[in-house]
Amino acid sequence: MRKTDKLFKICCCAFIVSVMALPGCTGESDDVADHQTVGVQASEDMSQTEEAPTEKITQTEESTDPIQEQEVESAITEVDWSNYFEEINGAAVIYDPAENCYQIYNQELALTRRSPCSTFKIISSLIALENGIIEPDNSTRVWSGEVFWNEDWNKDIDFSDAFHASCVWYFREVIDEIGKDMMQDELNKLQYGNCDISDWNGELNTNNHNPALTGFWIESSLLISPKEQVEVIERIFGDNTNYSEETRNQLKQVMLLSEPNESDILIYGKTGMGKSYGIVVDSWFTGFADIPEKRIYFCVYLGETENKDVSSAKAREIAVEIVSAYLNESPIL
Repeated sequence: MRKTDKLFKICCCAFIVSVMALPGCTGESDDVADHQTVGVQASEDMSQTEEAPTEKITQTEESTDPIQEQEVESAITEVDWSNYFEEINGAAVIYDPAENCYQIYNQELALTRRSPCSTFKIISSLIALENGIIEPDNSTRVWSGEVFWNEDWNKDIDFSDAFHASCVWYFREVIDEIGKDMMQDELNKLQYGNCDISDWNGELNTNNHNPALTGFWIESSLLISPKEQVEVIERIFGDNTNYSEETRNQLKQVMLLSEPNESDILIYGKTGMGKSYGIVVDSWFTGFADIPEKRIYFCVYLGETENKDVSSAKAREIAVEIVSAYLNESPIL
């Protein structure tokens, strides 16, 4: 019996040793797995940037490589479009999402923040439409009776006509109804330039002190660069938009350029112009353009230039020429 007991004990010990030898069963292996997980997370966090979009690369369970995030940076090509500007101090930006590429004329100016002026009506319209402050079919606002320099503003006016006539008093009322808190939140989401609405009433504007005709977006605290204008328009109308299809369609309808242009090209945009002490210092035309199965985003900016036509109409003219040439694959580089 004693020999039998001894043999039984030897067999039990051998079994226990074999079980403990199996991989993954020790506390040390668990610690290694935890450290690997932490290391992967840190790698993911460090690979992110504020501006560049990222593309995640997933791997199968069989892969031994760590999970990574790869940044996909937009290419920037500097181009010479000076012949379109006729010696006017200006800049132009086109972003082609299909190519993930910017084409920029006068990059220094294209990265300089200036007052958005009436191009901001794209943003105030977007926010108001999305939140029911403007309902296009019931959007007429009553004229106060004050006589303004633009005859088109001296009447009761609806959203579409106010957008096309760039009626400041109409959008001053809309922006006041949006309110500071909602406006700030939306500009932060859109990453709209410096997002500074601190001069809500436009008291910094040296050209106009009529409270019905000024605000933070007209030669005041809010500033944005031509390249940032393009980026904001893409955030509104691009594939990753946070805005409803109904809102975008309503906004597209008023942004559509009514003037005829090349073949199947549809151009959507908004002009803007600002003065300082009576002199035009900022002129814009920004938006996007469509042809079948392709969309690009653009901005043309004109700055103060002595003895030259620095107007929003001129900015629009230049933009239409550059965009049409680009989409028709003309040799404009």
